[in-house]
Amino acid sequence: MSDLSHLWGSDLALGPTGDLALAFGTDEGRQRVLRRLLTNPGDYLWQPTYGAGLPQKIGQPFAVAPIGALIRTQMALEPAVVRNPEPAVTVTEVTNGLSATIAYIDAATDQPASLSFSLTP
Repeated sequence: MSDLSHLWGSDLALGPTGDLALAFGTDEGRQRVLRRLLTNPGDYLWQPTYGAGLPQKIGQPFAVAPIGALIRTQMALEPAVVRNPEPAVTVTEVTNGLSATIAYIDAATDQPASLSFSLTP
């Protein structure tokens, strides 16, 4: 079953016929990865350990290695991501926040995929 097309922080998307759009393949996997990374543990009632909680890192002392490790650990739990080779994660500090670029192999297509995002207050 496909997910609704819904990028983090935006509204649901409409399909070409006016109904709700669906996400497939790489787009669906990218949405799921982003949702996992930006969801705080405990936010899903029935899955209290789901999520990396990256938004909670804003305002805390910045450390590249632990944040990169957290991202890689969470991505290993996501079925949309091939585990070998391990995703390449680059985390950088930006003013009052962090920026991440992730390169990985999409499990649905077995092709390279990437994801970039920034978090600031």
